[in-house]
Amino acid sequence: MRRHMMIRRWVALAVAVASTAGAGVSAAYGDTAGPPRAGAEAGAEAPNAVTGPDPAEQALGEALPRSPVPRGGPGPSLRPLPRPEGQQGAPGRPAPAQPAPGAPEFPASWQLPELGAELPAAANIFRGKAFDTCHAPSIGVLRNWNASDYRGVGVYFGGRGRACPNQPNLTREWLTEADGMGWSVLPIYVGSQSPCVGASNKQHVRITGDPVERGTEEGTDAVARAAALGMSKGSALYLDMEAYDHRKTGCAATTLAFVRAWNRAVTDRGYLPGFYSSASSGITHLESERRAGTSDLPAAIWFARWQQKPDLWGEPVLARDAWAPDGRVHQYTGNVKETHGGSTLTIDRNQVSAPVARIG
Repeated sequence: MRRHMMIRRWVALAVAVASTAGAGVSAAYGDTAGPPRAGAEAGAEAPNAVTGPDPAEQALGEALPRSPVPRGGPGPSLRPLPRPEGQQGAPGRPAPAQPAPGAPEFPASWQLPELGAELPAAANIFRGKAFDTCHAPSIGVLRNWNASDYRGVGVYFGGRGRACPNQPNLTREWLTEADGMGWSVLPIYVGSQSPCVGASNKQHVRITGDPVERGTEEGTDAVARAAALGMSKGSALYLDMEAYDHRKTGCAATTLAFVRAWNRAVTDRGYLPGFYSSASSGITHLESERRAGTSDLPAAIWFARWQQKPDLWGEPVLARDAWAPDGRVHQYTGNVKETHGGSTLTIDRNQVSAPVARIG
């Protein structure tokens, strides 16, 4: 019976293979960046690097053993699609987790109008390699890095929880010039953190008060800051939620309420909400909510699991059809030094198949 169930699952996955060329694609897939075909091995060898001492903005990456995942393409839908009420998980998968009790009720107007819809035409999809670093590099350094195989750059544009709140290079002019050089920008907002956040340097920015009000306020702030820098509607804005203990019921409920409110505030203003966290905490939490049919989840996720090879579609905590085909970023290495064109930066490495900023 178990063997028959697995065969049915593999057949279903193979039938679901779809190749989507989304509007606004700004770079082609790398050799292993796209959804792998049946029998293909995901991941590419990471470049050589020397570990740097610079403190990380992100949560510690997780180099954990990967569970075997059947190879097959994801379905064509990006936005998380809940199962009908009462329906259990697909054969071979555990039943969907239930939403954490105690989460505030959202007004009907807060529900996404078309769950399961594709990204809007305004979305700007980037497929390729990206790096992020605590301070946005100067235009001169970015120009030198044209010699690398990176074509995306993550920038910390707002939020009270940023480790590097002063960003002298990050201006409207910087974004315009970076865009003109062919760089895709992944905007990162480090706002209030989960009440059970693990990082000691984030304890002072934990969520306080009503999480819905706080999330709405910070989501509104994220859009205002993005717009002031010249990021137009259709831009993806990524909320950075450092690793937290999602197994604590009350903490999980508060965190989820904040994230959903942030997402709704961003969506209501014409932008796309993204979410960054470690694979075994925030990403595991949101995947359980997706399986349970929770609404107001992010349009794209950015998961940290540090390992030698990037793997967008083999992440063990995510179903293959979740946030696909263009809703994933894998941060696969962190705190490494690289030199290109004579300029050295301490960076995190990412493989991207997801929406990014629209400049201008």
